[in-house]
Amino acid sequence: MNDDTPVIVGVGEASERIDAPDYAALSPVALAAAAAKAALQDTGVDGAAARVDVVAAIRQFEISTPAARPPFGASDNFPRSVARRIGADPARAIWEPTGGQGPQHLVNEFAHAIARREAELVLLVGSEAISTVRHLMGKGETRDWKEEVGGQIEDRGYGVSGLLDKVLIAHGVRTPIQAYALFENARRARRHKNRDAYRQEMAQLFAPFTRVAHDNPHAMSRDIHTVAELATVTERNRLTSDPFPRWLVARDQANQGAAVLLTSVRKARELGIAEDRWIYLWGGADVKERPPLERQDLSRGPASVAAVKQALDAAGMTLGDVNRFDLYSCFPIAVFNICDGMGLAPDDPRGLTVTGGLPYFGGAGNNYSMHAIAAMVNRLRARPGSIGLVAANGGFLSKYSVGIYAAAARDFQPFDSSALQAEVNGWTAPVLDQAYAGQAAVETYTIDYSGKAPRGVVIARTPAGARVVAMTPPDDMAVVEDMIANDPLGRQVTLKPGAEGLVTVAGFST
Repeated sequence: MNDDTPVIVGVGEASERIDAPDYAALSPVALAAAAAKAALQDTGVDGAAARVDVVAAIRQFEISTPAARPPFGASDNFPRSVARRIGADPARAIWEPTGGQGPQHLVNEFAHAIARREAELVLLVGSEAISTVRHLMGKGETRDWKEEVGGQIEDRGYGVSGLLDKVLIAHGVRTPIQAYALFENARRARRHKNRDAYRQEMAQLFAPFTRVAHDNPHAMSRDIHTVAELATVTERNRLTSDPFPRWLVARDQANQGAAVLLTSVRKARELGIAEDRWIYLWGGADVKERPPLERQDLSRGPASVAAVKQALDAAGMTLGDVNRFDLYSCFPIAVFNICDGMGLAPDDPRGLTVTGGLPYFGGAGNNYSMHAIAAMVNRLRARPGSIGLVAANGGFLSKYSVGIYAAAARDFQPFDSSALQAEVNGWTAPVLDQAYAGQAAVETYTIDYSGKAPRGVVIARTPAGARVVAMTPPDDMAVVEDMIANDPLGRQVTLKPGAEGLVTVAGFST
């Protein structure tokens, strides 16, 4: 083996449920530190913490945007707060940009850094305490989680600028659930399915995930759901944004932390870490998709599919060689996109998650895929000849990072996604015509049920093929009621442009 080959030598997870007897209302730093300690213990040796020279941390949701204000305060240097609790004093502390791709992106980045001898022992860590924050605030309680640690910090920024088109934001599409609902209904249109049939398809995809979550001690929900339960809208399984019932979207109320420890073969031997703990990165890819309105087909995310293909190529294998998958599952469309693009059956017997997925295991903010990597490492150690694929998604099908993992020894082969990124950047975008008035064909839509009254958003194509975004008028409930009663897909919409590019829906016709 090349001494500079990077290997994962430790993984750890921590979690707590608010209904557990030992619930301690841990802060994000405390959860992350518990996961980091577990990763260090997982190496099977003592004293590794003092040798950590890089700690790279994933941002919590509550500090993921410039406007965010953590209700209980936060550390001014999260990675160093974690490092201090485990007895580490790294030369570098890093805050990764916002996005669920972050954990896999960091593995890809620091595998290369270790191979180039730019880092020796790297701790990747992240956590969320969203459930605890909401629980305590609901009880009128507070905590003081503010820490002033100081020291060096490489703050890479939030990374959220340009992910979502300003036109969509102006028309009320501001959250992931609203944007992904547009993608999901675009796929429903492509598959020519009515609302009930498509809800059944989404439920069939995710029902097996609930069984995996049931066996995962760190899962936030361990209830097994049938297809019928997931597909049936009830008071508990209410509609959020059409077409999503609540049980088919990421569960953000999670208290979870995860950590991954990487080093080189040389350093692993020096520390005395047994080779049966080592997991190798055989291939990977990182790519960023165009903003939603610049994509030709809202039912697909071709950049994500291309990233999976490139990672497999870098590993010198095909999809048929993979034994275990964890496909990022914030919404069904994120999984369907890879299945559609790769020819992977949604009910593939190999399974599409090793955790239970974001709706059931828990959508631990930007850090979910750190848990996926940790779970995959343990699966591969148990079956040394197997291959695992972790696919991590950020933004609005915006950022995608992929890793191919194995327990089998193999020299590291560097990979580079810059040519793929240049190709994606060069894809032609459709024309956007927010001045259009008249009839247009509905491309996709959603109905948001989160406010006091339902509100609709429509994306349509003009007779000339241009794209236009519109919203239902807040003072005319008849329009959104028509959308609820009669499927907008396959219909013509009459658009009425207003000031500053805002367009309203005047009505529908068949």
